Amino acid sequence: MESSVLDGIENAIEETKDVMRKRQSLVTYLCWALLVGSAIFSALTQNWSTVFLSAVVFILTLVPFVFQSLSQITLPRGFVGAIVFFMVATIFLGEAGNFYERFWWWDAALHTFSAIGFSIMGMLIVLFLVKDDRIRSTPPSMLVLMAFSFAVSIGAVWEVFEFGMDQLVGTNMQKSGLIDTMFDLIVDVGGAAIGASAGYVYLKSRRKGKGVLSQTIEKVVDDNPEIFESTQ
Repeated sequence: MESSVLDGIENAIEETKDVMRKRQSLVTYLCWALLVGSAIFSALTQNWSTVFLSAVVFILTLVPFVFQSLSQITLPRGFVGAIVFFMVATIFLGEAGNFYERFWWWDAALHTFSAIGFSIMGMLIVLFLVKDDRIRSTPPSMLVLMAFSFAVSIGAVWEVFEFGMDQLVGTNMQKSGLIDTMFDLIVDVGGAAIGASAGYVYLKSRRKGKGVLSQTIEKVVDDNPEIFESTQ
């Protein structure tokens, strides 16, 4: 039992290494360089909290690669790079770089960015679940609405999390309270609408999507035919 578990972990690690050995986007490499450089500089200046934060964020940037190795789902390099950048921008630059205080628009930009990503993920989930003739008989607007709702729901859950942390732990994640929450929800809706629109373009053009976002959806579908075979 213990041996099989260890073997499984070793196989997962090797598969993750294989995924990481593949060529990645320039954004991913730049983010890794930033984290490693920050960790080295902080160690030399004995800023151990930043060293710890850099290490934690670096480990988190490996999550997309672990996901690909475990799920056998291939993600586009650009999409993975966007996920890595979001993690670095949210946790490292936002906290260690104090970007939330230095740039008033930083939080709004990240909320919009994440909502776009979640709506694309929602569209992919819909394409996976709605198969065979159903995807042809279902109006594209209904499928897009499901993806849009998925992204907005994630944003709403995050705002509940921020409220709970502020009330229970005493953090200041909501900053200005109601205004901050409503502004975040508004940009979440806007970002979800952008991502959902890309899904609509993809569905209407029948896998000949125009634009970076719709091409991202098309790329995921094309690279994973065994999963999205009924949408081909």
